[in-house]
Amino acid sequence: MKHNNWFSDTLLDWNRTSNDRQMPWKGEKNPYLVWLSEIILQQTRVVQGMPYFLRFKETYPSVQKLADAPEDDVMRLWQGLGYYSRARNLHATAKHIAYELKCKFPNTYHDIVKLKGIGPYTAAAIASFVYGERQAVVDGNVIRVLARVYSIDLPFDTTEGRKEFNALAQKLISHEHPGEYNQAIMDFGAQICVPANPKCEDCPLAERCTAYRDMRQEELPVRAKRIVKKERFFYYLVLKDDKEILISKRSGNDIWKGLYELPVIETGKPIKKQLEKTVSEHLGVDCKVIIYSKPYTQQLTHQTIHSQFIFVELPDFQDTRIDGTVRVSLKKLHTFGFPKVVHLFLTENSLL
Repeated sequence: MKHNNWFSDTLLDWNRTSNDRQMPWKGEKNPYLVWLSEIILQQTRVVQGMPYFLRFKETYPSVQKLADAPEDDVMRLWQGLGYYSRARNLHATAKHIAYELKCKFPNTYHDIVKLKGIGPYTAAAIASFVYGERQAVVDGNVIRVLARVYSIDLPFDTTEGRKEFNALAQKLISHEHPGEYNQAIMDFGAQICVPANPKCEDCPLAERCTAYRDMRQEELPVRAKRIVKKERFFYYLVLKDDKEILISKRSGNDIWKGLYELPVIETGKPIKKQLEKTVSEHLGVDCKVIIYSKPYTQQLTHQTIHSQFIFVELPDFQDTRIDGTVRVSLKKLHTFGFPKVVHLFLTENSLL
């Protein structure tokens, strides 16, 4: 049965005649690779995520290969992409699929959404792209298109707003071509109905778009919550000799879990005086600060990380033992995964 739906029909027509956005996972029917691409693209721009997808696909061409990989190797391959819980969940779920489901990927939205690290959006993408299930994806691009075309003033980041956007998205999705429709509306939001200065003159929906009619494009969609960003100050200690260096692995429920870093002193405000005394007290041994680096700043979603690297001279490096650190060869330092700012420092100082 053919369902008449001007919105989905218009988007499908645009997709077939005007959408030239090329991506290596488009049209993919392997659920593992669709899943991999969707996890990489969470909180990540396509241009940044694409090389990671290609490297993961080459290194781990199957869910079994990913499941069998050591966690440190997976984290190192993810290095620089951020939101590292994605990599940990990806690895854990690969193990579950490979070892408990015998490499059989779930084939319904209902079962896919139960997997660790897979929410409604990713489950809908896999179910529609691979299995042709009529499940609407709702991401930032989709929300923006719907909010503008239908003048939705409800904040999308509230319970009521999420329900309205999800219900409308599900109502509008094509019955005959759900996967193609989902790809089309996401691409449309990324190329035509963009956040700032949308290309309304090129928009096939413009004639019936209420935001365009009322000149409200810049007002929509509406966000309720204002993000308050926390500031953190990391003072990394460079403890090394000509052959070895001390590093530690981040753990706990915090950023960069599973990655390695240098021993760190974290404070809630900058250390402006008595840096050498602070370092000595932290290490429990008298030491000398030789030099400290330029400041580095890394902006995360809810926090700003200010980092500085301090070269420290110890009385006897070989006898130094610091809880939580491991001594590694400088020649093998490149085999560990580091947060972006640490990797940048090590590279700039020829330690990688």
